[in-house]
Amino acid sequence: MDVKTHYDLLIKENNDPFRDPPALRKYMESWDGQVFLDLLELNPSKKVLEIGVGTGRIAEKIAGCCRHLTGIDISPKTVERARENLRLCPNITLICDDFISHPFRETFDIIYSTLTMMHFQDKPLVIDKISALLNDSGLVCLSIDKNQSEWIDFGNRRIRVYPDTPEKIAALAEQASLKVKKVVEIENAHIVVLVK
Repeated sequence: MDVKTHYDLLIKENNDPFRDPPALRKYMESWDGQVFLDLLELNPSKKVLEIGVGTGRIAEKIAGCCRHLTGIDISPKTVERARENLRLCPNITLICDDFISHPFRETFDIIYSTLTMMHFQDKPLVIDKISALLNDSGLVCLSIDKNQSEWIDFGNRRIRVYPDTPEKIAALAEQASLKVKKVVEIENAHIVVLVK
């Protein structure tokens, strides 16, 4: 099953991390959470891009700490739900499109993604595009799942993923003129921080 269809189905099944109960939210934070937010080095002057905005679980936390946040996601139903969830955040622009092919008309001070890199097969292309969209002295923060399985099983369907390691990301970053600033290990993820 392709990624877009999978995430559209999650919304149809009423699976929305933005609206999760506290215990499930805490579990999701084992891939990002406060450590991830602190590593973003946010301030009110920054323009931010989230790759794989989903239903807005993280964007909601970031919107109040930056000048403007752009979120992109490939799933129309997910973006529609994010519009509902984030309707009170006036400084957010949501885009429904494929990150790789979308013709961005601006660059960003901070680019981040949690649990999205695993969906991209062509990692060099993604890292090159991130580098091209990043302002000089900009920062990239990627939360990558520790799980190295090539499939995620949801019981009634499976989706193919392309696992990463901090070493793979670091090698690709170097080729794209980005430098590794820090790698932080948390419960279920490695957070890789890159700078331009």
